[in-house]
Amino acid sequence: MRRAAFTSVRMSVPAMRRHALAIFRAAIAAADPTAAVVQYLRRRPRLERFRRIYVVGAGKAGASMAAGVEQVLGGRITAGLVNVKYGHRARLRHVELCECGHPLPDRQGAEGAARIADIVRRADEDSLVICLISGGASALLPLPAAPITLEEKQAVTGLLLASGADIHEMNAVRKHLSSIKGGQLARLAVPATVETLLLSDVIGDDLDVIGSGPTAPDASTFATAVAVMKKYDILSRAPASVRARLEQGLRGEIEETPKAGGRVFRRVRHAVIGSNRLALDAAARHARSLGYRPLILSSEIQGETRDIARMHAAVAREIAERRRPVTPPACVITGGETTVTLQGDGLGGRNQEFVLAAAIDLAGLRNVVVFSAGTDGTDGPTDAAGAVADGGTFGRNPEAREYLARNDSYRYFQSLHDLVVTGPTNTNVMDVRLLLIGARARTRAPEKEQPHAFPRRRP
Repeated sequence: MRRAAFTSVRMSVPAMRRHALAIFRAAIAAADPTAAVVQYLRRRPRLERFRRIYVVGAGKAGASMAAGVEQVLGGRITAGLVNVKYGHRARLRHVELCECGHPLPDRQGAEGAARIADIVRRADEDSLVICLISGGASALLPLPAAPITLEEKQAVTGLLLASGADIHEMNAVRKHLSSIKGGQLARLAVPATVETLLLSDVIGDDLDVIGSGPTAPDASTFATAVAVMKKYDILSRAPASVRARLEQGLRGEIEETPKAGGRVFRRVRHAVIGSNRLALDAAARHARSLGYRPLILSSEIQGETRDIARMHAAVAREIAERRRPVTPPACVITGGETTVTLQGDGLGGRNQEFVLAAAIDLAGLRNVVVFSAGTDGTDGPTDAAGAVADGGTFGRNPEAREYLARNDSYRYFQSLHDLVVTGPTNTNVMDVRLLLIGARARTRAPEKEQPHAFPRRRP
């Protein structure tokens, strides 16, 4: 059978949309918290020397991480409590789960955090405290420093979320309004041994930033927290008790959070057992198995969501029109976590807003799909993990710019049935963004059959 001198794969847009979701699911599978915890604990020697084992923690992946601890240690667990987001549960026998609010902390979270502090205080030098921290732990572990109330802490969190502050900045403030964050949980655990296992949801995997670092040395200070509040012009709008505490801290009237080198951390060990980079590597492997040339640009993308979206759209156009920096069919993969500065009263999240902004710039471009979703299965205050679009999305609803102007990406994609809804994934390693660019035929077609130039390959 005679074949063309040159042919290429032409992937349909519906197929590419399905591929995007499959690639995302492969990334989530690689960030399985239960498997990561089991693998880590089975490598740790001499756990039998501890007379008592306490399991505490917080985060969207807390239930799955606790399940891993139970698989290895089971009945040896003396007591345990982990704060998790509503709906993020698992079947456990020895560790209790406390479901509470995220991204705004609530009364359930405060009560759970107080109980966690009490458990840790019971630990002595013959005890092991296993602390499980994953994305969302900052909001899920609210124990405001007196006299700040939970409602006042909620108000500050709301101001920070709406300001566009990144996770490092937000946590610098929250640590200095807390009795448990910024290494203060480790202070409560002295003289016990502390093993903190972390599923990283922050760029750079900084220990003091993941979950506001309850058992890690804190690099930020009261001065850092005040600078963040001033930068986003929210200090004057913060409750009086918050302003008073920060001012007392600046004057040295309140003890700083524990710093590196302090005795608090002599028996504390940290291990990052899952990260965005590992998820992106899995995404790349699956994309290759589907016939794409994968290109991981970065796992540390941050900045204003709309600006990042325009950059991604420009990369997609460069690949589609000039076949660089990678030849189609291509899958460009990025990770990290962007921020949205709220300008309207719409509903959405950073992933949905990213896809909407990119879809506007990609309007009319054939054979291109853009996808973005949070690995935790939630995006902002919505039931969606993210969204998917292609070059024809704008034409299906040309009011995209109006929706974007009022930060209403959720309703835009809801109208097109293009929301990505996964439900809770029980993991959290930031976001996964995908650009799929299909190949196009460049020369004469074959007389009878057009084979795939880039056949599917095994991972």
